[in-house]
Amino acid sequence: MSELKGAQNCLELDVERLLKLLELFDGVHLLVVGDVLLDEYLWGDAERISPEAPVPVVRIDRESVVLGGAGNVVQNLLALGGRCSFSTVIGDDPDGQQVRELLSLQGVSTAGVVVENGRPTARKTRVVSRGSQMIRFDRETTVPVADEISGALVECNPGSEGPLDGAILADYGKGLFTPSFTRALIRRLVKEKVPVAVDPKGELSIYRGASLLKPNGFEALDLVGADKFGDPVADRFCLRAQRVLGDIQIVVTEGADGMAVFDGTQPGIRVPTIRREVFDVQGAGDTAMAALSLALRVGASLVEAALIANVAAGVVVNKTGTATVTRNEVRGLLPDTVARLQEVR
Repeated sequence: MSELKGAQNCLELDVERLLKLLELFDGVHLLVVGDVLLDEYLWGDAERISPEAPVPVVRIDRESVVLGGAGNVVQNLLALGGRCSFSTVIGDDPDGQQVRELLSLQGVSTAGVVVENGRPTARKTRVVSRGSQMIRFDRETTVPVADEISGALVECNPGSEGPLDGAILADYGKGLFTPSFTRALIRRLVKEKVPVAVDPKGELSIYRGASLLKPNGFEALDLVGADKFGDPVADRFCLRAQRVLGDIQIVVTEGADGMAVFDGTQPGIRVPTIRREVFDVQGAGDTAMAALSLALRVGASLVEAALIANVAAGVVVNKTGTATVTRNEVRGLLPDTVARLQEVR
């Protein structure tokens, strides 16, 4: 894998360098481990109120199902040009089989997909009318995955598909990332010299050994017991995380306010984003994690990686439903984004 050197750790960014970083994504092979689910959409139009109850009647025109949760991280990695191996747990049910089929259609091996008998595969069903989500139905469990199942997942060998450049742990709180499983998995990856990026839920200490932590603003608030986000909260969260986890890079995503990045060597840096029209924030965190991880693995600084991730997430929120961003879409917006950010500094 190629790597660029000499990144600037400030907002005086070199657009040509950023574009070259994007071109290097082709050589990156990442492992994603996380909670997979199916995102189902029922698309239609609501033209009248039901005579049975004061609710709209939606006439369904079409249906679609895509991979969600950690599966959306996989899809974004592929769309950005990276290679991906995937490890997850599904149920012995039709939804689990559909997960396998959707992965196979994208050329992703299902060798790391482990079945737990009796466990329902998570599915979220959304009814969408005229571009707006009207209601969502969740069918899932958050019961911890059985020890023998998570143990089998730790023993999976995704490196058989080629050397790994990094790993992403995408925790959606569905029962996969028990403390024992998470610690064992990170120990194994660190022993194999695979950098680990984590999208966390819950207690920080189980992620010791990871190289990057990417909570969103609400998760950071919860972990420091605050009720309003801002720079002091970001600082408190990062100080706490570094006390618990040691030398770790941290990116706190804050939606329209961009990202706060901490590399452990200097005070945090805020990487702003260009505000764009938002249709749907669903999956933006998955996109940001995929872009961050790819950029860091090709030699981007944390600030450069955060800027690329901001642009990628900004594309996705302009789309309805679980969506991905392509490298061409990011490439097209980077020059204008950098120029506009430097204008307002």
